[in-house]
Amino acid sequence: MTLYQQRAAELARLRKEAIEEAHRKGLSYTEIAELLGITKGRISQIKSGAPPAERAFFGVGPVAVGIPRRDTETGATDFDASDRAARQLVEKLLARLSLASSRYEIAPDAEEVPAGDTVVICDPGSAPVAQELLAADEALSLEKADGEWCLVDKATGRRYSSPAAGGSGVDIGFLGRHEEDGRVIVQIAGVTSAGSHGVAHWLDSEVSALYEPAVRSVSAIVESDIDADRAITDSRAVAGPFTTRD
Repeated sequence: MTLYQQRAAELARLRKEAIEEAHRKGLSYTEIAELLGITKGRISQIKSGAPPAERAFFGVGPVAVGIPRRDTETGATDFDASDRAARQLVEKLLARLSLASSRYEIAPDAEEVPAGDTVVICDPGSAPVAQELLAADEALSLEKADGEWCLVDKATGRRYSSPAAGGSGVDIGFLGRHEEDGRVIVQIAGVTSAGSHGVAHWLDSEVSALYEPAVRSVSAIVESDIDADRAITDSRAVAGPFTTRD
C-alpha cells in the first residue's frame, strides 16, 4: 500500500509540473483547463494539492535512509549522534515532500546500498560504500593524505579537509545525487559525522534550487559551522553544485 501511495503522489506531482510547464510556455490556466476538459478551479486544486516539484530529487519513493553502525569492542552496537541528527533532518525533509521513508543500518564492511530510492549518510571512514559511491562522481574525488580524508575539486585540484574533527569550528562534507537503474541514490558523506549533519542541513534549505527535471546527477562540497555542542549553526556550498544533464 505504501508503494502505491507513493506512486499516486508522484503522479500528482507530475501532473502539477506539466501544468506549470505549459503555463511557462505561454498558455493561460484557463486555456490549460479547456485543453484538459476540466474547470479552472480544478487546476487550482491540482496546483495546491500536489507535492512540490523537488520531490523528484529523491526519486519516487519510498526512500530508505541509512546511517553507519559502529560496532564497539564489547560487541555492542552504537550510532553516532551527528549521524542520527542528519538522518532525522533528512526524514523531516522527505516527509515535507510527501515521501515515505524507512531506516536501515550500514554495516562497517558494507559495499552496496539497498534496492530502490536511497539516502546513504556515511562518512568515508565508516564503510567502503561511501568511498565507492563517491569514486563514481565526475567532478569531485576523495583522497587520503597523512591519514586524513579530504575532498578534491577535480577541475581546480583544490583540496578540502576537515579542521574541526572532534571539536567546534568548521567541517566539510559531500553531497551527491545520481540516477541508476531507474532509482535515485543520494549520498551524504562528511569527512566526519558532523560534516554529514552539515550537508543534511544545507540540503534541507537548498533542495528546491538543486532540483531540475533535466539534471541526472548533482554533486557539491558543503562547509558547515559547528558549535561546541557539535550542533550545526550554518552551512554553504564551497564547490559546486556540479550537474550532469540529459
